Amino acid sequence: MSAKILVGPLLGLESESCYSVCFSSAASVSEAAVVVTDSITGDEQIISASSVGKVASGCVWRATIAIQAQNRATELSYRVLLGGTSASNSADTSQWSFSVPVLGSKPNMAYGSCNGFSSLDIMTKTERPYALWESLQANHESSPYAALLMGGDQVYADSIWGAVPELRKWNELPLDEKKRRKASTLMVAQIDRFYDQLYRDRWSNPAMNMMMASIPSVMMWDDHDIFDGWGSFPESLQSCAVFQAIFERARHYFLLFQVRSLENTALMDAEKSFYSQGVPFHGYHILALDNRSERTREQVMGSDHWNCLNSYLEDKVDSGDLLLMSAVPVVYRDFTMTETAFDYTPWEEELTDDLKDHWRAKGHEGERARLIMRLLQNARRRPNNRTLILSGDVHIGCAGVILDRRDPVQRFKIHQVVSSGIVHPAPSRVQWLGIMAVTNDKSEYLTEDRSIKVSLLKPFGSKQYIRTRNFVTLSDGNDGKLWVNWITENGDRPYYPLDR
Repeated sequence: MSAKILVGPLLGLESESCYSVCFSSAASVSEAAVVVTDSITGDEQIISASSVGKVASGCVWRATIAIQAQNRATELSYRVLLGGTSASNSADTSQWSFSVPVLGSKPNMAYGSCNGFSSLDIMTKTERPYALWESLQANHESSPYAALLMGGDQVYADSIWGAVPELRKWNELPLDEKKRRKASTLMVAQIDRFYDQLYRDRWSNPAMNMMMASIPSVMMWDDHDIFDGWGSFPESLQSCAVFQAIFERARHYFLLFQVRSLENTALMDAEKSFYSQGVPFHGYHILALDNRSERTREQVMGSDHWNCLNSYLEDKVDSGDLLLMSAVPVVYRDFTMTETAFDYTPWEEELTDDLKDHWRAKGHEGERARLIMRLLQNARRRPNNRTLILSGDVHIGCAGVILDRRDPVQRFKIHQVVSSGIVHPAPSRVQWLGIMAVTNDKSEYLTEDRSIKVSLLKPFGSKQYIRTRNFVTLSDGNDGKLWVNWITENGDRPYYPLDR
């Protein structure tokens, strides 16, 4: 009987020459390693794994694979040793492989978000919950993806309120008592076990499991990785001891399984309270923004975070294409009037956490403008390269553009692609009609002379909004365009080619 991997392996991307493999095991395992084989030359190396943290069910391990791209395709296979014994995972797989892009090539990539269900009812009514992971696997086996970008809600922790006994008791208290109550040792232990089991259960699907082990990924969290609406609750509730205890445990598991520990070399500043990552990769700069760790109703990112982002854009991103991962769309429908109306109702706290989550919420408009202006400033340094924002969160697909016409000679553009969700279903027709009724998608102008225009686009081959489950592929065409293709559950084939 082989040793067992509890979560993983999880193949991480930290630069074009640095990959990581993370996995968890029972606490009784005292040593771990990864055996990597070049499938073409047969060369083999054994890489010791280090323990990077404890979880309720055991220990999390990390091994780093350093490899340089070559002038030929490179296929690496690997297996995991636990206590010197070859290990298999929950899908009874014990060997995995991945492709390293040819030196100088522009690799194919995939992007997805919303990898779960916000309620058991929605999961029960979904005929094939992981159909798009199966599509991703089929595509990958036919033409490998060099990177998988996962833009938020990799797990849905919303069931925490019913699954954790001590939280059920806490929720029965009056609101003022909830805010005063401390998180007991028993409550914290139950919360810890909840997140541990959540990752073990939700990432055990065979297709998902295989893709997370076979495509190097960059992940960034959103609210459901903590619980729905985190960062958009009133300060008195978000800062209370119980909310903070939940956040601390959610962050612990996020850092181990999604960031792959604070040893991740792509972290912009591992000593701060945010976990944005910058990954240079074959002509791309993948910049994953952490918009949850410091989020409140008044801010998305703190001052140190902004300084770090500004420095990264100034020092690192002076050529190539920028892929900015922002879990919540920067370009999307306007909820301002609805948010304002709810602010003056008795149900404000219950109804507006989702509205205040958006970049166009009143408390975040200034930071949104600041982000857009910083990105446009950087785009001017790279006049022959693209800037693309990759977003999710809203359970539909769509596209948008920010057009800067301030320069009389050359226009600068930032495109945005929304892909959501790879597992979570789209809003029902009735729900979508309700969203359309209380929002608008009129073009927006950020300057008085209307020289900076923000608007939504219509993908080719579909309606403006792709109201079905989907993920996106990014492929550099021989026509000089970056081709964005939405892979959908309903069989439609939307696409949009991005010029430089």
